[in-house]
Amino acid sequence: MLDEVLILLTASVVAVTAFRRLRLPPVLGYLAVGVALGPSATGLVGDVEEVRPLAEFGVVFLLFTIGLEFSLPQLRAMRWTVFGLGGAQVALCTGVLGLTAWALGAGGGAATVIGGALALSSTAIIIKQLTEQVEIHSRHGRRAVGVLLFQDLAVVPLLILIPLLGRETGDGIALAMGAAFVRGALVFAILLAIGHWALRPLFHEVAQARSNELFTLTVLLVALLAAWTSHLAGLSLALGGFLAGIMLGETEYRHQIEADIRPFRDVLLGLFFVTVGMLLDLSVVADHWLGVLAVVAGFMALKLGVIYGLARLGRNDPRVAMRTAVILAGGGEFGFALLSLGLSQAVLDPVAGQITLAAVVLSMAVVPVMVRHNEHIAHGLVDTGESSHGSVTERQVAAHAAALTDHVIIAGYGRTGQNVARFLEEEGIPYLALDLDPARVREAQAAGERVQFGDSARQEILAAAGLERARMVVLTYNDPTATLNVLEHVRGRHPQLPVVVRTRDDVWLERFHRAGATAIVPEVLEASLMLATHALTLLDIPLTRIFRYVRDVRANRYQMLRGYFHGEERVDLEKADRFREQLHAVTLPERAYGVGKRLEDLRLEEIGVNVTAVRRGGIRGPQPEPDTRLRGGDVLVLYATPENLEQAERMLLGGLK
Repeated sequence: MLDEVLILLTASVVAVTAFRRLRLPPVLGYLAVGVALGPSATGLVGDVEEVRPLAEFGVVFLLFTIGLEFSLPQLRAMRWTVFGLGGAQVALCTGVLGLTAWALGAGGGAATVIGGALALSSTAIIIKQLTEQVEIHSRHGRRAVGVLLFQDLAVVPLLILIPLLGRETGDGIALAMGAAFVRGALVFAILLAIGHWALRPLFHEVAQARSNELFTLTVLLVALLAAWTSHLAGLSLALGGFLAGIMLGETEYRHQIEADIRPFRDVLLGLFFVTVGMLLDLSVVADHWLGVLAVVAGFMALKLGVIYGLARLGRNDPRVAMRTAVILAGGGEFGFALLSLGLSQAVLDPVAGQITLAAVVLSMAVVPVMVRHNEHIAHGLVDTGESSHGSVTERQVAAHAAALTDHVIIAGYGRTGQNVARFLEEEGIPYLALDLDPARVREAQAAGERVQFGDSARQEILAAAGLERARMVVLTYNDPTATLNVLEHVRGRHPQLPVVVRTRDDVWLERFHRAGATAIVPEVLEASLMLATHALTLLDIPLTRIFRYVRDVRANRYQMLRGYFHGEERVDLEKADRFREQLHAVTLPERAYGVGKRLEDLRLEEIGVNVTAVRRGGIRGPQPEPDTRLRGGDVLVLYATPENLEQAERMLLGGLK
């Protein structure tokens, strides 16, 4: 078992790294690992059943996180999209695809599994891609998310149904299905009662202990205990995970729980996809490759048509409907879960299962491309209609901006944007704010604020907001990618217009400067500057000297404040654009390679490392000269990325690059 686990881990690290470099979803890397190592290829990992029980917990934790996001107010606000469009899409696609499979010779149970599996789309890929493209709050983005939410909910009854299809026949299925739903309702009621009366006090007690270890252990215990309870009732483990997520989603610890559970979910879900890849029989796929391609083309075309037709009901815009359909046309990760369960329960014929598995894999390979280029694809398929944010939005923005000149455009109307607007209003300076949160826009408009719904990253919206007549643009986004998009559009149309940018810290400072930002305000550094200013004032330092410090720091782009000793703090690698620069101290022993050499001879700047200070004999000399000759016992304070710092330390100590 250990040999097989090591092989799987090694192959997964290599494959996921390669797929990340190619900007492809990691799920495809895991599937490739499973195919390559499975019985039908190299056979290095021959027994799927040994790792399947562990892999199933990946689906448990995935449904657990979906349960955490299950919000009754959210469902109520999106009820037409979720239950209307989403429900109709799942029902129609499952029915039509299932009937097609039945007409081609599949049994009733197998047709149900195939139809349900192909009706689902990839929540993980689509939401991640839409978020990166700043389209998650667009009209087509909101509709796609609503449909995905219903699809995720529809998985639960399908997970209950499939084992029954393998055990019961005829009228027994309806009876067993009814009994299963009664047991499911009973388990749901019991877990909900426990969650209401016990979980909140439990997590209050755990949180007061201020122990990350204890908090994570408790989350794992609750998730697995709920899965075990569901399993005892004859239902799936994944259903218990989903119910546990619903229970904990009502607590104030929801976001912390999601952050703690994510590493377990991602790793175990990756293992699940590996086992799916191992189920794929390459010989069967090779013998039926034309059938695989036909299934891919057929089910994607059918989903495209069904979703487009449903989204057009009520005379909705054709371009938006088509973009929604293009995004949702492919297969998804829950399709693998249903197909895997169908094969293990002998509901699916092996050949039909292999063809369907291969079709879902191929469709998911093209999903990122379709989502990335959904606008161009929709434009090619539908010549009429509005853009994703629509000419209606542009007309509304343009109507409110028509009377404005020498105004300020505020992109993003969160807390920072609203505070900027208050100062502008105090000075009588006209402004127009743009935001993508419809609830925030509605409330602000009701209070008389000058804010409109619109995506500032779109040239048409910026033009409608009167960019050519504007006096300044203020960007308050948390998302640096969206900020760069707006900077690009502003500089393309109005090169001399002042643009003030807000950023969290110094990671993106240089990128924003190169993109044309006039002034950048890093929140963390400004807070440090203000704190130091107050401290120096209370220490009776002359105000003129304090103001000079502040002026010099800002004029030098916060160089004095950039970089710090990170210690053991955790960095979220998925959210970091790159490893951020930091400070690191290196002590030179008497026999170190750098002893006796001048700083300029070491050429540390060639590998991206700056020496910010040298400490010698207890005295710290900042900004040392290039001809400074190093001695044993010197402490060099270096500033660079962790990778470059490691390389510089190797060279200073041993002369190794």
